[in-house]
Amino acid sequence: MCGIVGVVSKQPVNQMIYDALLLLQHRGQDAAGIVTGQGGKLYMQKSRGMVRDVFRTRTMRALPGDYGLGQVRYPTAGSADSEEEAQPFYVNAPFGLALAHNGNLTNADALRSELTGVDHRHINTGSDSEVLLNVLARELDLVSDGLPLQPEDLFRAVRGVHRRVRGSYAVVVLIAGHGLLAFRDPFGIRPLCVGSSETDGVMVASESVALEGNGFRLLRDVAPGEALYVDLQGGMRFEQCAQGARLNPCIFEFVYLARPDSVLDGISVYQARLNMGETLAQRVISVMPPSEIDVVIPVPESSRPSAMQLAWKLGRPYREGFVKNRYVGRTFIMPGQAVRKRSVRQKLNAIAQEFDGRNVLLVDDSIVRGTTSREIVQMAREAGARKVYLASAAPPVRYPNVYGIDMPTAAELVAHGRDVEEIRRLIGADALIYQDLEAMKRAVRRVREDIETFEASCFDGCYVTGDVDAALRGARGGDGDAPGGGMLALQGQAQEEAQP
Repeated sequence: MCGIVGVVSKQPVNQMIYDALLLLQHRGQDAAGIVTGQGGKLYMQKSRGMVRDVFRTRTMRALPGDYGLGQVRYPTAGSADSEEEAQPFYVNAPFGLALAHNGNLTNADALRSELTGVDHRHINTGSDSEVLLNVLARELDLVSDGLPLQPEDLFRAVRGVHRRVRGSYAVVVLIAGHGLLAFRDPFGIRPLCVGSSETDGVMVASESVALEGNGFRLLRDVAPGEALYVDLQGGMRFEQCAQGARLNPCIFEFVYLARPDSVLDGISVYQARLNMGETLAQRVISVMPPSEIDVVIPVPESSRPSAMQLAWKLGRPYREGFVKNRYVGRTFIMPGQAVRKRSVRQKLNAIAQEFDGRNVLLVDDSIVRGTTSREIVQMAREAGARKVYLASAAPPVRYPNVYGIDMPTAAELVAHGRDVEEIRRLIGADALIYQDLEAMKRAVRRVREDIETFEASCFDGCYVTGDVDAALRGARGGDGDAPGGGMLALQGQAQEEAQP
């Protein structure tokens, strides 16, 4: 995942983009970049690092202009160590285009071959975002045919992108001297919304919190397959550019990725997580008397709403048992297992009085690689807990995510090929309770009932784009029958629960 933002205003936009990227920092901590436009000239600053490290007073002064875009990145394609792969990307023809992308292309290799061999375009990095930019540039070159740029040309070009590109993509594009283009893949996997301000113009961003934090009023989400063009006067034009588009938002956005104060596709992330806590409480009650739990403690921070609601439903005390160092990045999105493992104890510290002599139910939003969970369970024991139970607000993560989340190989996932009892032993908990997948979908759907399907491939192995083969899935065959999806594992036994 990444965080993207684009602005067209009558005011200088560098500070607005900077502030928006700070609000989206949770979506990527590897690199950051901003491009601004003044008249027909574009200015760019990008580098590896956090937003506050990449942009200083000197660099902000070098970003003049009243339209622009930015991105915070964590890598799912290409190299995490390459300065060149920080976004935005730029090509000078046609018109001068700068692009920022959130998502992951599943046919990037085939497109790269087409671009170099057929379209004769040069790709300089391993990033699929550079591939996407060159596909758009090629399609726009074909439809504009040397004539002055018209909005219809942009929409025709986006239709061409949809025909050629597979995977997930929420995109903002700066067009030198013309304005801002934004579009979303036909399944709406990655989020993108638009807001306006009477004084500051139009902003598009990955999450509504970036709009609200800058004083923009959320208008609506960009629909799946839809494109939005904002001219330099702030005029907006929407156009559906994909046939058969349908909304399949990534459910992991509501589990972990998005901020709780955001609204994605009309769904309050906070309310969705409260609902997940209720359904998780039902699973706990069905197999474990709440009287066996002395205290419910969240694993900061994404799990807090679910843990609060679960504690309320169980009638057990809710306590903050871990203090988080906010200056350490999110361990799930840190490149490299060794870095993730080392950072867990740098990030969290236990408050011993909340654990000493108690049976503790820890609540986490999800369990991906198991590294964090194993360390946290051990920390709870070291703090004096008598028994440590662990509940996950999400089902077992068994399959790689190929749409822009850092779950690249099945071998890295603790639940891949293992039942819940095996996972429990690896993590070291006295009990392990997983959310049921269908219950989780119902919990999110309660906030917006007209959403029929979600992109939930990391839980069920079903990839909505229909072009992901077994190699990308991590040899799914055989594991799909592994027991334990949504089971509870107790010390010395594994018993399957009834469906809620």
